[in-house]
Amino acid sequence: MAETRGSSDMGIGLALFFGALAILAAGAMAVTVETQVVAAWSFAAAMAAGTLSVAAFHLYE
Repeated sequence: MAETRGSSDMGIGLALFFGALAILAAGAMAVTVETQVVAAWSFAAAMAAGTLSVAAFHLYE
């Protein structure tokens, strides 16, 4: 009896979601260049979302 495993699109969906979130945070960083604190938090959000994007892709692949 052969066992098969169905594939899931959750990895791709989460990677796209966190990638879009990273792009939005990077855009916020570029717009708020005058305020260093807001730009720093935007950079932190972009890095965290990018990391979660890669992790989600590898976790659900």
